[in-house]
Amino acid sequence: MKNMTQGNPLKLILMFSMPLMLGNILQEFYTIVDTIIVGQFLGVKALASMGAAGWIQWMLLSVVMGFAQGFSIKVANLYGANNHERISKTIGNIVIACLVIALLLTISGELIIIPILKLLQTPNDIIQGAIAYLRVMAGGVTITLMYNLLSCVLRAFGNSKTPLLAMVIAASLNVGLDLLFVCVFHLGIAGAAIATILAQLFASLFCLLVLYKQSIFSLKSEHFKIQRHLIFELVKLGLPLALQNGIISIGGMIVQFVVNGYGVIFVAGFTATNKLYGLLETAAISFGYALTTYNAQNYGALEYQRVREGVNASALISLVTSLIIALIMIVFGRNILTLFVSGSQNEINAVLEVAYHYLFIMAVCFSYHCLWGRKEFIMQKLLLGLELLYYCILAINGLNWGIDESGFSYQKC
Repeated sequence: MKNMTQGNPLKLILMFSMPLMLGNILQEFYTIVDTIIVGQFLGVKALASMGAAGWIQWMLLSVVMGFAQGFSIKVANLYGANNHERISKTIGNIVIACLVIALLLTISGELIIIPILKLLQTPNDIIQGAIAYLRVMAGGVTITLMYNLLSCVLRAFGNSKTPLLAMVIAASLNVGLDLLFVCVFHLGIAGAAIATILAQLFASLFCLLVLYKQSIFSLKSEHFKIQRHLIFELVKLGLPLALQNGIISIGGMIVQFVVNGYGVIFVAGFTATNKLYGLLETAAISFGYALTTYNAQNYGALEYQRVREGVNASALISLVTSLIIALIMIVFGRNILTLFVSGSQNEINAVLEVAYHYLFIMAVCFSYHCLWGRKEFIMQKLLLGLELLYYCILAINGLNWGIDESGFSYQKC
């Protein structure tokens, strides 16, 4: 447990965010491993199928993450105020709310997969792979929500190390399960999705085991009694973040619609960069989680000046970190992207040309994205989705320019 109402804000946020960043890197690592194994062993079409499914998967995942993050704000607030009895009642009602949300997301997710893929004009030769991948991911929403909720509750208590250890377990399992299901059992792209869900299940169980050993965490049957005012308060915290993430997803799907029109090679390059770009975003996400916990605890303790100091400290850390990461991606990005692609030399060159131009533009814009991300974690700005859409459209313009300059020619379907 970490009390963030005392001590230097810059040091507290930096030290708390480091395990979070490592954990997020590992989380991105096992999605990257999925992509590499699919790209190397199943080919460009399978890689494109995963890319076509990406924003629909993110839509489900982002809603889960939004509610989990929003709910944890209340827990951190009560922890900062040392109101331990209210924490147990709050967690009990969070569990009930999450079960309902998971059920709704699973049902709606399974129903919308095919209509959205068709609406986005997903190419016929990759749509079946995308459907298979999304079926598994939508079916595992409950597990995904359980992991994100447990991680957020632990972070609300100031514990960022356990989610990191959970990610080490999940990343290690995911590599082995990917190879088992894709290369040995030949389950195709669905095998990669199954590996991801099972890895998250083991990570969830680990977090739950650690949480139950904490003296502050003591759930009894009376804590699961529904309190309408508490449920309403939790929804007020979680819904704006879930909607914000949903807007980002809509922006991403609009971009996916445009990309799908250029065919499989274009989709594959877009997919490779998106997976790698996730590594860039780990800084923004990690500092955002750290700042949310820091501010929620200090707000509960009525330390409003420390809240302002924390925002400024986080902005400084984010700027420096994002510049370093963006520079690494610009210099070494093309070499890293080669790990995602297999096929003929012409296919590889075409995919890399698309992927690197997109990565370059997104990396250049990344520092501003990090700073704006700090603001949205505090003010819950829904306009972040429009910002991402702007950058992606800018990136696509860059891709078109790069294709024209390089001699490659892709026609819209």
